[in-house]
Amino acid sequence: MERDIERVLVTKEQLEDRVAQLGAAITKDYTGKKLLVLGILKGSVPFMSDLIRQIKMPIIYDFMVVSSYGSAAKSSGIVRIHKDLERSVEDVHILIVEDIVDTGLTLKFLRDNLLQRNPLSIRIVTLLDKPNQRQADVVPDYNGFVIPEEFVVGYGLDYNEHYRNLPYIGVLKREIYES
Repeated sequence: MERDIERVLVTKEQLEDRVAQLGAAITKDYTGKKLLVLGILKGSVPFMSDLIRQIKMPIIYDFMVVSSYGSAAKSSGIVRIHKDLERSVEDVHILIVEDIVDTGLTLKFLRDNLLQRNPLSIRIVTLLDKPNQRQADVVPDYNGFVIPEEFVVGYGLDYNEHYRNLPYIGVLKREIYES
């Protein structure tokens, strides 16, 4: 697995530090409010697990599976909900936890869908942001790292369901995903 990584882009230590900073900011912004932390499966799991331990207030959480990728290296542009919420979001604040925002198409679809369910607010926290890829009007409210246009894996991010368990964010060698 490690031999498929061209280089480490974000180290384990950088991830830990930034997640702690994000947790502190979220705690400050939401203290005293009813917060639903909404993880987008599967990629957000390591990030969300670490993040919720850094949020120093009561929260509830749930998960959705929303995708536009399948097994392709590029977004298909077609967004589907494969697993919906198990609770109402009416009268709660929603914090969507995403592993990476690139085109923004999935998050725009998700945000528009959730707005129809009458939450008090919707904000987005992403671990990684590729703003140069943006095709939809989506700007994360909390951002871990802005990264260059490279194919990254690790800390939840995958290629064909592999590499999610790497403890860092690495750039995948081009020959792996172009073969």
